[in-house]
Amino acid sequence: MTARRQLPTDEARDLLALTREIATKELAPRSAEAEATETFPRDVFRMLGQAGLLSLPYPEEHGGGEQPYEVYLQVLEEIGAVWASVGVGVSVHALSCFGLAYYGTDEQRAEWLPDMLSGDLLGAYCLSEPHAGSDPAAMRTIAKLDGDEYVINGAKAWTTHGGHADFYKVMARTSDDAGASRGAGISCFLVPADAEGLSADPPERKMGLTGSATATMRFDQVRVPVERRLGAEGEGLKIALAGLDSGRLGIAAVATGLAQGALDAATAYARERETFGTKIIDHQGLAFVLADMEAAIVSARATMLHAARLRDAGLPFSREASIAKLVATDNAMKVTTDAVQVLGGYGYTRDFPVERYMREAKVMQIFEGTNQIQRMVISRSLAKDNSGLIG
Repeated sequence: MTARRQLPTDEARDLLALTREIATKELAPRSAEAEATETFPRDVFRMLGQAGLLSLPYPEEHGGGEQPYEVYLQVLEEIGAVWASVGVGVSVHALSCFGLAYYGTDEQRAEWLPDMLSGDLLGAYCLSEPHAGSDPAAMRTIAKLDGDEYVINGAKAWTTHGGHADFYKVMARTSDDAGASRGAGISCFLVPADAEGLSADPPERKMGLTGSATATMRFDQVRVPVERRLGAEGEGLKIALAGLDSGRLGIAAVATGLAQGALDAATAYARERETFGTKIIDHQGLAFVLADMEAAIVSARATMLHAARLRDAGLPFSREASIAKLVATDNAMKVTTDAVQVLGGYGYTRDFPVERYMREAKVMQIFEGTNQIQRMVISRSLAKDNSGLIG
């Protein structure tokens, strides 16, 4: 990979070096086969947890790395550059821990967060439903209070790690108060995977990220103790949306890493392949394609890190998170498509990884809020305040 890092501390630089070593020696050699056989690499997440890479943005007191989001995202990018399924998995796991870390009680955090951050417990995030993907306020999954337990019934679609996770962060409707604002009756729960009545459908057959299991989760009279509710009743959608701002930055980081991996592969090929007695990288038409790919990646990275620095400074970053997700994933789609073009006919075969990169890039424009939703978020923000933030 090209040298591109400007990390704030020696600790952060050492952390990135460790990540790159793990990515090169442990992840890269396994990625192609796991994706081809659609094998979920549960052991990889345990290894990353043991290395401290699943806990980076969370407090030390609960086993976290207490690193700035700026550093965490660059670590995530390194993982995404060699194995996007794992990069997405790390981001989703961090998102599944968010509600507990920020809205849980001290007792809840002390009981569950250390095992989650260590990788002993792998998380999943249940928000979308078959009829309500981009409109979570329309969810129909219901949690009814019965004594000191909630009884959950419904289905959650597109669950990353579905069927493999050890716990599920679930949003469910606890009130249908017609006078309440839309989405106000939704609450958040931490549901253990072994809860009776919880099951996973067969995993979706996807065009990319095939090493990452995605399934619909079924809740049939699933009983959850009251102490597993995160935050107050009715705060679930607020918790979900707050976490998504950070989650979108995670996807932006993975997409940027994926694009970097595609550029690295295309550049290596262009330096070796010759036509008309000249290496193809020396043909201006192709060299300009590579230059545009590099410009797209650097632009995406800068946009992502700008949003991360706002978050680290405690400033509003929701608009910037949407911009980063939009720019990084659209650029990744373009860069990976161009990488296939650089390799020509070979790029269309499975002998080289760029065709897989292109398939993997597509879904990044869809999940964590489609890029059309990101444009809606950005435009609505501008309608309220077009002054922007400089930082």
